[in-house]
Amino acid sequence: MYIISLTYTQPLDAVDAHLDGHLAWLDQYFRQGTFLAAGRKDPRNGGVILAQGVSHDELDRILGEDPFQAVARYEVTTVEVTLTNAQLACLKGV
Repeated sequence: MYIISLTYTQPLDAVDAHLDGHLAWLDQYFRQGTFLAAGRKDPRNGGVILAQGVSHDELDRILGEDPFQAVARYEVTTVEVTLTNAQLACLKGV
C-alpha cells in the first residue's frame, strides 16, 4: 500500500483552478480500485491519498497524470500494513 502526501506549492486560488480536473482524476482511479481513500489536510495545505495494487513505477505514471502536478509536490511512502482494527482488516498485506 502507498500513502501519497501532497503539499501545495502554489496559493489556494491556483490549486482551486485545477480542482475539477484533480477530482475527475481521483474518481477514475477510485473506480479502478487503485485509490482506497483521499482527503484534504487540515489546515488545507495539501492532501493525502491511499493507494494499492500497482507497482511503484505504475503509481508514478498515475501521479504524473494528476492536474495538481502544476500546484503540488508529492511524497510517496510504501507501507506493509500488518495491524488494523476490524473495519480495516482488508488492508493487511496490501
